[in-house]
Amino acid sequence: MAIITVFNNKGGVGKTTLLCNLAAYIAQKKKKRIVIIDADPQCNATAYLLPEKNVIDIYASKAHDTIETFMEPLRRGKGYLANAPTPINSPRFGVDLLPGDPRLALSEDLLASDWKSVTSGDPRGLQTTYVFEDVVRHYRNYEHIFFDVGPSLGAINRSVLLASEFFLVPMSSDIFSLMAISNISLSLIRWKKSLEKGLSEYKILEGDSFRVGGDEVDWKLKFLGYVRQQYTAKTVSGKRQPVRAYDRILKQAPAKIQSELADKFPAKSTKFRSLLGEIPNLHSVVPLSQSAKAPIFGLKAKDGVVGAHFAKVDDAETIFKGIAKHLLDNLEDD
Repeated sequence: MAIITVFNNKGGVGKTTLLCNLAAYIAQKKKKRIVIIDADPQCNATAYLLPEKNVIDIYASKAHDTIETFMEPLRRGKGYLANAPTPINSPRFGVDLLPGDPRLALSEDLLASDWKSVTSGDPRGLQTTYVFEDVVRHYRNYEHIFFDVGPSLGAINRSVLLASEFFLVPMSSDIFSLMAISNISLSLIRWKKSLEKGLSEYKILEGDSFRVGGDEVDWKLKFLGYVRQQYTAKTVSGKRQPVRAYDRILKQAPAKIQSELADKFPAKSTKFRSLLGEIPNLHSVVPLSQSAKAPIFGLKAKDGVVGAHFAKVDDAETIFKGIAKHLLDNLEDD
């Protein structure tokens, strides 16, 4: 099982679109059982993956539990949830989903305040911080777990990343996305140092390692790769190339990614490559995909695909095929 968070603290990089389409490709074409856990209070993955009627049922009539269900007993001081919600199937994407919840934003303060006591080995602080480790424990029957998170370096994302084995970074072609890489690296280093100190203090105080569901926990997060997105491309000698303004930024990315992420949080795969793939601007097929609640590569004429759209749909399948291959290669030896 691989636990993967698609993460960038900069917004507007196409994170949820990448996650949902990549997970759908791996599920449908590679026949893997996948669950997506929507840990973004904006619930974009939930809105994208499920038909509108299902979304209304979840939030208006409360017909199904959400990620917030795991937080409720923790807030009341009753520990972790005993019986986890059954994920909902996304019919067109072919993946299962634990729905998000806007109320999860209210848990940010709890996660932030309890983190302050982690470095001293406080059991309550560690229990709260590792709530998503407990979430993962309930879904071990899946081959891959993908977390969708919001664009921040806040307490929710920190707890999700501490429960994850890998993080994948979508990166848009702008200077701010490039600068965000340093913020990610610095934050992860600080979190790792604080966590390791806290776990060590807990072991001294309690005479045993801190455990979730009987399993000892530790820092395990590794860099899985990055995807370049949303650049404007031109065709030169039959090959797509980004236009000059984007090209200057894109050329700086590999060295920055290598020094700040790949070198500091290395994966073990002998086939590892940092750049998993590139996604040029797919224009109008993205909103078609969102309205159809279907992956871009699975869009049909009934979804409104006409004319040149069909070429974009074919392009999307080629793009996600390549990204999926490199991602699975990077996982191979881990």
